Amino acid sequence: MKAERHNAIRDLVSTRAILNQDELRRKLRRRGFAVTQATLSRDMHELHLFKGPDGYALANGNGSVAVADEEDDSPPGVAAVLDSFGLRSEQAMNQVVIGTVMGGAQPVAAALDYEEWSEVIGTIAGDDTVLVICPNPQKAADVQRKIRKLLGA
Repeated sequence: MKAERHNAIRDLVSTRAILNQDELRRKLRRRGFAVTQATLSRDMHELHLFKGPDGYALANGNGSVAVADEEDDSPPGVAAVLDSFGLRSEQAMNQVVIGTVMGGAQPVAAALDYEEWSEVIGTIAGDDTVLVICPNPQKAADVQRKIRKLLGA
């Protein structure tokens, strides 16, 4: 069932513009795949989907967005992941709390960990919330500004 679902996702993103996860989830449901947001997020991560200006695409270039360097298999950056999953952020002392769509916290935390921002000591991810731990309130304010800018807030 998982392989069939992955094939359906590949087909959908390579034949039409899919602008958000909810649209992809609805199109999958029409094809007989009722998936949760968490399952879809995992599938998207496993398939290395990324979101470009024309919608989601496969990392191997078979989607609606061309990939400049097929040798680059690094995960998507914080900007791309927040664009797909991020909803809001708030600073609380030396921490920043990022709200995401259901199932979106893990990819956001992983992207922050991978980019190794100097202001970030570490992250903890739940299902729809990421806790970003910073060494002090000033560094947290710096992270908050970056996150809000990336969220367009």
